[in-house]
Amino acid sequence: MIRIKEVRVIDDEGQQLGVMLTADAFALAQEKGLDLVEVAPTAVPPVCKILDYGQYKYEIQKRERETKKKQKSQTFKEIRFRVKIDTHDLATKTRRASEFLDDGDRVKVAVQFRGREINHPQLGRALLDRAAEMIGDHGVIERAPLMEGRSLFIVMAPPVKAAGREGEADEAETIGDVMAAQGQLTDIPATDEPPAPPA
Repeated sequence: MIRIKEVRVIDDEGQQLGVMLTADAFALAQEKGLDLVEVAPTAVPPVCKILDYGQYKYEIQKRERETKKKQKSQTFKEIRFRVKIDTHDLATKTRRASEFLDDGDRVKVAVQFRGREINHPQLGRALLDRAAEMIGDHGVIERAPLMEGRSLFIVMAPPVKAAGREGEADEAETIGDVMAAQGQLTDIPATDEPPAPPA
């Protein structure tokens, strides 16, 4: 129920009818067999539109569903490793990452460094390369290894999603893209040197 005395009215064809008494606006809507719906309650005076309320509600719900679908497509799952991870644990975690990719999610695969391990990023890179190889049948690397605080990570995406994103390289949609744009990440160059043991 609209309790304001005057409202700005837009008719069912999108034409502005100007400010009028709320009672007159209701009468006009009833003549057309439609409803008077407040679409901008904070405006002065409030803006009302003459429309079919059922159809209006359906359109709003449809837009909300589409927005939720888009948000779901941007979700990330995360798998974390330690530099000295056991072979069995690595297999278990990469299997879980493969399941996430099969479900259509992107996966952030991170290696966390403790203490002086941070001085040997090549160990983390070698572990990420091994994990990516194990997950390779289920996804592709979407973001090359990047440092974030005391962890090194890659982002993997299902093959279909990655292929669909080839023309979208300019958009900052992944975690890595956003962080790189904010200057929070440092690229780790590839090295051919054998991994050095932690000091």
